Amino acid sequence: MALLETQTRFSRVTSLRQRRWRYVLLALAVLLIASAFWCDAVVQNWIVTHQAQDARAIMRSVSWWGDWPSHVLLGIIGMGIAHLVGSRRWLAIFAAMIVSCAVAGTVNRAIKIAAGRARPSVEIDAGWNGPRFGSKYHAFPSGHTAASTAFFAALCFARWRVGVWFLPLPLLIGFSRLYVGAHHLSDVIFAVVLGSVCAALLTPYIERRWGGEILRSDQGAN
Repeated sequence: MALLETQTRFSRVTSLRQRRWRYVLLALAVLLIASAFWCDAVVQNWIVTHQAQDARAIMRSVSWWGDWPSHVLLGIIGMGIAHLVGSRRWLAIFAAMIVSCAVAGTVNRAIKIAAGRARPSVEIDAGWNGPRFGSKYHAFPSGHTAASTAFFAALCFARWRVGVWFLPLPLLIGFSRLYVGAHHLSDVIFAVVLGSVCAALLTPYIERRWGGEILRSDQGAN
């Protein structure tokens, strides 16, 4: 009985700590997004005054390669390698990366259409215009950044010692979207938060489901 009470008390304390951390992270995310909106004009002016032809060409290439198809292709290749070497855990990780990327991209698209925020290059009807299907009004949030962040954040949540080395990639992709004038700073920051949330919610679920299948398979083999 004493052991049960101790375990119950420990579970309650752990659950309380987890909720506190979630509230802290939520508050930080809101503060970060609000700060990004406040800094939009300053960052945009800096981008305009620091344009270089060679740098712009490089950032365009980064943007092109940083779209969701290259991430999904990379995930499929990873799943193929994991299958060949017989690693079902890495199969689950790469699956989580692909699913997180796809879900973040889908949610991102819905928000884009609903928000109708004009891109920085648009002078007529600049700002928020409500539901729009034209790409000129799909600034918020950044699809490239959301998909890339979700993809690599899933890896980080699953295997942080490996994933942390890839986190600069979505940041570079986000910066490239700013530099080529496709997005405002707040578009990119919100996309980072969106991608991270999708990965945080989906990765543990997919790993649990896949892990359960692995455990049942191992027990059946024995």
